[in-house]
Amino acid sequence: MKHAFTKEAKIGLVTILSLVLLYIGINFLKGINLFKPVNHYFVSFANVEDLTVSSPVYVEGYKVGLVRSISYDYDAASSNIIVEISLDKEMKINKDSYIVISKSMLGGADLHLHLNKYVSEYLKSGSAIEGRMEDDMMASIQENILPNIAAILPKIDSIMSGLQAIVNHPALSSSLTHIEQTTSNLEVSTRELNRLLNSDVPVIMGNLKTMSNNFSEVSSHIKALDFEKTIREVNGTLANLKIMTEKLNSNENSLGLLMNDKALYENLNRTTQNASDLLLDLRQNPKRYVHFSIF
Repeated sequence: MKHAFTKEAKIGLVTILSLVLLYIGINFLKGINLFKPVNHYFVSFANVEDLTVSSPVYVEGYKVGLVRSISYDYDAASSNIIVEISLDKEMKINKDSYIVISKSMLGGADLHLHLNKYVSEYLKSGSAIEGRMEDDMMASIQENILPNIAAILPKIDSIMSGLQAIVNHPALSSSLTHIEQTTSNLEVSTRELNRLLNSDVPVIMGNLKTMSNNFSEVSSHIKALDFEKTIREVNGTLANLKIMTEKLNSNENSLGLLMNDKALYENLNRTTQNASDLLLDLRQNPKRYVHFSIF
């Protein structure tokens, strides 16, 4: 029985399968899925530095495709580089959309697709998309930031000189010493405060509790008093005192006459003065009033 395939046919078939697998593997390593349906578009750039095959294509931060190939257009009047990109089959590109090359600080570049969402007309697969260059970050830094840094450097030098003078000033060392002493004093005060909180404060709180209990007891006693009866008695006493005061100020009684009659007061005053003069004269001249006889 003869074999269906000769030895040479088997070798050729294995070689073809190996080449197919190699091609699929290389594209897989590049991030190209040969079995996924895609649309191809072409973008023209003046400079594709740091852009490589299989660089990603993003739309609002989401990866929708990658760079399929990069070639130089020798027939164009101006030097342009054609970049072929493959996007997901479901990705629809509005007319007048554009793609920007964005470079990263760590090297490499990727493409960012900016869709024109104001129109409803879409580009067909194989169409050309406008390519734009993003401002070079390093050039922007060199043009905008470096001059400001150069202007700030002399001021920084002056500031550093001032800081060095402050650091070397004897007053700073003295201040640090005072701060250290203050810290030590604060530590001592903290220990004393802790001792006070641990020993004296509980005693004080106990005394306050006892005082609170006493106040509560006194409050209960005060609450039990008949304030209405006491107020009535005080009002009666005040009324009697008022009547007595009115009688003292009146001339209708003896005590009132004694307090309010000026003539009586003057007579009593003269009588007292006469009695005083009589006693004085009696003491000085007793013989005038008393006579003694032996026989």
